[in-house]
Amino acid sequence: MPRVLETVLCTTTLLTATAASATAASPAFAVPAVPVGAAPGSPGSCSRAYLPLPDPGCQPGAVNPDVTQETIGSTICVAGWTRTVRPPVSYTNALKVRQIAEYGYPDTNPAHYEEDHLVPLELGGAPRDPRNLWPEPRYDAGGGTAADKDEVENALRKKVCAGLMPLAAARTIMAVDWRRGRSAAATR
Repeated sequence: MPRVLETVLCTTTLLTATAASATAASPAFAVPAVPVGAAPGSPGSCSRAYLPLPDPGCQPGAVNPDVTQETIGSTICVAGWTRTVRPPVSYTNALKVRQIAEYGYPDTNPAHYEEDHLVPLELGGAPRDPRNLWPEPRYDAGGGTAADKDEVENALRKKVCAGLMPLAAARTIMAVDWRRGRSAAATR
């Protein structure tokens, strides 16, 4: 964990400029078009080519409008706050099954995927918005696992709550490519 936090500290400088161009007040990030010929929501309409990230045309990320830089002290920086907004398993499990089909995963066992928030709840991601939820493989899918992503989420939340990083910068890291938050190569 200390290595992750150190890497995140270094990466912050590089990504703050990127985050400045992101619209923090916008509930969703830029959405590329769905692949030509694929109807949104249909089987195979989302590409696995982006793994370990979601297809940005299907899940660009979305934020909770109640969480802003000004409200972090009463939202994400309060211990246990994410429990108050986390959607029920009945909702996420049904969405996971549907999205596994949309991604055309050959392995359709829901237990092998985590219905994950691209912009995590810990950083004020939209709790129930399908643009922010996707079936992330629990296995290494080309550059990281769900557990690796969780480490970065927690390190970024600590930085935001300590005033060492703006919320918009942390959200941008997660929405664009969470691996940048842990990659020592990105800091060079």
